[in-house]
Amino acid sequence: MTTTIRKPAAVATAAGALLSVRDLRKARSQADARFELHVPDFAVAPGQFVAIVGDSGCGKSTLLDTLALVLRPTSCADFVLGAGHGFPAADLQDLWALGDQDGLAAIRRTQLGYVLQTGGLLPFLSVEENIRLPTRLAGTTADRDEIRALATRIGIADTLSKKPQHLSGGQRQRAAILRALIHKPRLILADEPTAAVDKARAGAIVADFAALARDRGTTIVMVTHDRDLVRPFADATYSFTLSQTSQTEIRSVCHRLS
Repeated sequence: MTTTIRKPAAVATAAGALLSVRDLRKARSQADARFELHVPDFAVAPGQFVAIVGDSGCGKSTLLDTLALVLRPTSCADFVLGAGHGFPAADLQDLWALGDQDGLAAIRRTQLGYVLQTGGLLPFLSVEENIRLPTRLAGTTADRDEIRALATRIGIADTLSKKPQHLSGGQRQRAAILRALIHKPRLILADEPTAAVDKARAGAIVADFAALARDRGTTIVMVTHDRDLVRPFADATYSFTLSQTSQTEIRSVCHRLS
């Protein structure tokens, strides 16, 4: 089978898009069962807050991890990160086809941020050291005054010297959000970042997240099962339609709701 690599001139996103996807498929198998996610069209404009909503098992995290360059698409017509912030456009599907792990890692390190459900803070580092990690990986520095100002803004300045295990669930998630933002990525992907807190705290965390990202010119794609949580902030919302195509295969199609 011959792999066709497109020339740089062919790299183009949907009009004005930071990230655009067309006809992406990701198949996963376990024992005798097979799951396929199909994304006909998905586009994110700079500065948007894009929500991906749906019940457990619909493919939300699979889509997010594919957008985050953690999972390789099974197939894809277009998967492009647009030019901006001094970076050229990148044909992500071609990077996967070439096996260019260094190129993919460089994009993850410099242009993307990621927030895990559980925060993902390293227990042997202080909160401040955790927040600094992305800048160290990107070969840049973070000003201590900037970290303290951001931490003060979202109410965790008094936790900076503490280890993560001494923080509440909400404090850990706020610290994880700062860590994802500190190196000024173009796009942050957040996987159920409020799953470990109650609804009242969840709303406050998402409000802080959206405001910080807006002020820093960062775009958000956030996965959640709770559409009401993101409704006040989302510029676009995607969900899924599931169908059982055979006794052992489930297909999930991603579509835009608003």
